Amino acid sequence: MINIVLHEPEIPYNTGNIGRTCELTGARLHLIRPFGFILNDKMIRRAGMDYWERVDVVEHDSTEDFYRYFEEQRKLAESAAGEGDGRLPRILYATTKAAHRHTDVTYHDGDYIMFGKESAGIPEEILFKHPDDCIRIPMRDEGRSLNLSNSAAIILYEALRQIDYPDLR
Repeated sequence: MINIVLHEPEIPYNTGNIGRTCELTGARLHLIRPFGFILNDKMIRRAGMDYWERVDVVEHDSTEDFYRYFEEQRKLAESAAGEGDGRLPRILYATTKAAHRHTDVTYHDGDYIMFGKESAGIPEEILFKHPDDCIRIPMRDEGRSLNLSNSAAIILYEALRQIDYPDLR
């Protein structure tokens, strides 16, 4: 399973659309507080349609809370490594400031892909700590960035393509 992480999302329509994409692809959606909306906001439900109730959502109270959760998941994967390929989950950071394209990396089942809030992206201090794990979608210089829900769909589908669309028809 691929994990999509939204760091402090601000726009409910984007979160709803991403949730719908996650539900239809079997991805898990992680939401890191604070949010720019109320999670039960009718706009999320409208964008996510009737899918929202089925979205596999994990809420995290802070960035630190998310990283604690991630480390626990890595430890669980490490203890079960003898059963799989031995590769541990990692976090990839989607940003316009990355050197690597989203198609330059090899995705694995269990990876996490983090996206920042719509107005500012992922905080610089996080990106500076993980420069080799930052990825970007190629685009023209004239624009600032793609819409968050479009970016999440583009990268998620590349990851799913690489792992042969598990459980998808």
